[in-house]
Amino acid sequence: MSDPSPSFPCICARLRRTTRRVSQIYDRHLEPHGLTISQFGVMAQVRVGDAPSIGQLAERMVMDPTTLTRALRPLERRGLLALTPDPADRRTRRLTLTEEGRALLRRARAGWEAAQAEMRAALGDEASLALVAQLDGSLARLGPVAAAAP
Repeated sequence: MSDPSPSFPCICARLRRTTRRVSQIYDRHLEPHGLTISQFGVMAQVRVGDAPSIGQLAERMVMDPTTLTRALRPLERRGLLALTPDPADRRTRRLTLTEEGRALLRRARAGWEAAQAEMRAALGDEASLALVAQLDGSLARLGPVAAAAP
């Protein structure tokens, strides 16, 4: 029987550990604003869009729509974003930031900027830019994930 240990380091495990550490840094800086980096990211994506649907936002964020819907609930309960029916298709719900959500996002930006500065200080500017380019290129090369066959 062959050795079950991988001969190549697990990329997924390393990405997940790194992502958790990076999220901890951003969460620490956003915590005074009552947000996590995930919530800040959702709100920022809703702000730049023109009232995206849940499906459109999920695709943009490379998320499952069901997972995104669960992430939206606390933001909606806090009155930071609104889900409203699309006038052209009442089955589709559109996302918008409320005035309170826009104001919080503006205030929380300082926390995000502090986290960015901490990351750049830890990695260095050159490595930070190289990492961003590598991640963007990797995501583009990986393409969309095909649905599993039944």
